[in-house]
Formats: sequence, C-alpha cells, structure tokens
Amino acid sequence: MRRAVIVLGTTAAGLAALLSFKSHSLAASDPPASTPPPSTGSPQATASGTGPSSAGSTAGKAASATPKASAATQAATRTVTGSVANTQYGPMQVRVTLAGTKITEVTVLQRTDDGSESDQIDANAIPKLTSETLAAQSAHIDAVSGASYTSSGYIQSLQSALDQE
Repeated sequence: MRRAVIVLGTTAAGLAALLSFKSHSLAASDPPASTPPPSTGSPQATASGTGPSSAGSTAGKAASATPKASAATQAATRTVTGSVANTQYGPMQVRVTLAGTKITEVTVLQRTDDGSESDQIDANAIPKLTSETLAAQSAHIDAVSGASYTSSGYIQSLQSALDQE
C-alpha cells in the first residue's frame, strides 16, 4: 500500500511537470538577432552563382560578372554557397538565396550518399530542414528525428553560408 501511494504521488508530480513545460519557438524570437545585416562588402562575400556548383566556381562566376550587373544583383538577390560539411554518411552542402536579409530559398548541392537508406532519410529530412530554415530565417533550427547526421551537416553548411553573408 505504501509503495502504491509513492508511485501515484511520483506519477502525479511527473505529469504536472510535463504539462507545465513550455517550449519556445526560435522562429519568433531569433530572426532579427541572428540574421546578419545586408552586406556592402566585396562581391566574393555575396557570390551569385546560378547552377549547382561548388563554392569555388560560384565565387569565380561572381568575380567575372560586370560591375553594373553585379551591383544590381547585390541589391536584389544574392546567393551564397556554404562549405561542405563531412558527416559519417557523406558530405552535405547547401546554397542559400537571400533577398535583403530574408532567406528565400535553400538548395542542397551535396547530400549524404551511403546507399538507399541514406537516400530515404535525406528524402524525408531535407524538405523538413528547408521548411524550418525558411520559417526560422536562420540556422537555429531543430534536427529531424532519425536524421541526426543529415541534420547536423545541413545546419553546419547553412551556418557557414550565412556567416559569409
């Protein structure tokens, strides 16, 4: 009888603690503080490539653009390629398109490549990560359950792209 009272009391206390837990939303509180201001720096920091490419060739395209086109592109939209994040299951790399300080598109250039299971995980996780990125407007997003390596690589590459901004 004594054990039953202790178990019921502990269960009630645990349930009360669980129900009083308040989660926070990074999307509502972080974007202004974590989104960098528009860059007025060199064209290399705001490279604007147009197709899937590596970071090196994207920077080369920006350097070869005419000054007039480059200035117009910087004012409207710019594209920044993140560094390759090597995970246990392969590389992850993203390219971010920004309009002002707003993230308008995230494109995955490289994704984990450890077979069909990796393909299934990526097919599920990458759309969720991209959606969260667009909602949060930063790299402060939650990992996708069951895709911790993919999530980690995605977030690392995303943060490196935003750091170049």
